[in-house]
Amino acid sequence: MDTSISRLIAAEAKRQSEVLEMIPSENYASENVRAAVGSVFMNKYAEGQATKRYYQGNSVVDELELLCKSRALKLFGLLEAEWGVNVQALSGSPANLAIIAALLEPGEKILSMYLPDGGHLSHGWQLPDKKVTLVSKIWDITFYHVDKHTRLFDYDVIEAQAREVKPKLLISGGTAYPREIDHQRMANIAHSVGAYYLADVSHEAGLIAGGANASPFLYADVVMMTTHKTLRGPRGALIFSKKELSTSIDQSVFPSIQGGPHEHTIAGIAVALEEARSDAFKAYAHQVVTNAQTLANHFVSAGLDVVTGGTDKHLVLIDLRSINASAWVVAWALEYANIIVNRNTVPFDTGSSIYPSGIRLGTPAITTRGMKEEEMKNIAVWIMDVIHLVKDIQLPEEKVARIAFITKTKKEFAQHHELAAIAGRVKALCTKFPVL
Repeated sequence: MDTSISRLIAAEAKRQSEVLEMIPSENYASENVRAAVGSVFMNKYAEGQATKRYYQGNSVVDELELLCKSRALKLFGLLEAEWGVNVQALSGSPANLAIIAALLEPGEKILSMYLPDGGHLSHGWQLPDKKVTLVSKIWDITFYHVDKHTRLFDYDVIEAQAREVKPKLLISGGTAYPREIDHQRMANIAHSVGAYYLADVSHEAGLIAGGANASPFLYADVVMMTTHKTLRGPRGALIFSKKELSTSIDQSVFPSIQGGPHEHTIAGIAVALEEARSDAFKAYAHQVVTNAQTLANHFVSAGLDVVTGGTDKHLVLIDLRSINASAWVVAWALEYANIIVNRNTVPFDTGSSIYPSGIRLGTPAITTRGMKEEEMKNIAVWIMDVIHLVKDIQLPEEKVARIAFITKTKKEFAQHHELAAIAGRVKALCTKFPVL
């Protein structure tokens, strides 16, 4: 094997085993999933749909894709006569692009969640003076927001906005909304104005499969999910659609958006889908939520501003403005303490995307390792200890001074005895819960 790459693989495996991976969109795929992704399926080109290929030699690949589709429908209790599923999209953002291109003509209107409130870039993010994403450059985007006081959706307000905007597509889902979404209400809003309803459940897919979160399938026209978050598969995506929309979506994925599918990834997805049907996975999904709620409750009790006051899912969002702490400083300090979270925008943020006001943390990966409530209590204490250690350290406003400050602060954190002590305790905990 390439010694340079093998060294990096070993280094990353060591890092992952010794830290608390608490970014909500990260998880540990099983050994069987990894084996499938590393299989000879990566050698095959397979443009087109199963049994309708443009290349020869796809009889085994056809069987693979049909099996993956069957497992996807079975996991979510869907009838093949009513639902289609595309397993070829490379990841969530191209999947959403393919869906939108299939359902809408250029210039038609989309109503989606505002990014700093917890939405996603692929739903058409744009700035007042700049079209940031390809979706925003092709379609007419309007955003709905959370309520300023509760930081929850006010569905009456969203409905009134939909009546005014009259979108062709209403999108729900995002990266940092801690509460369950009322899919029935969102579908009713969409259909009342003649729009399609797309439920992007990339973050909640495994929780839905395990029965820990409500399913959107009774209400949505299209459901998109990535496969590498709570579903514990490889990086990929699934697009479920009502049968009458499936052909258009398949053609939008290929040849409109991408070329040949990554069959080795599809093999890994198929393995993950079968694993998600087990009783062990169902218990895992519920434990993910319990662990996140345990963390949220501890932070609320400690006086932090937990957005929406808690969580129904796998993630906790903390607004650090209430204690005048820098999210950049806290996130980096936590990394030096072997706790990996990400800095994140919060509703009505006064910061920027690079230097936002919040941190986002989640429980999918640490729950995969077998950690439960007792471990969450210890982790919450360590996180609070880190926050208190660094909360008075502020980023300079001036850009040149900020660059120098960042270099200096990282060096100081690397030599910080108290952060190192917490890192040691984290490492000891991780040793008790090995990555399998």
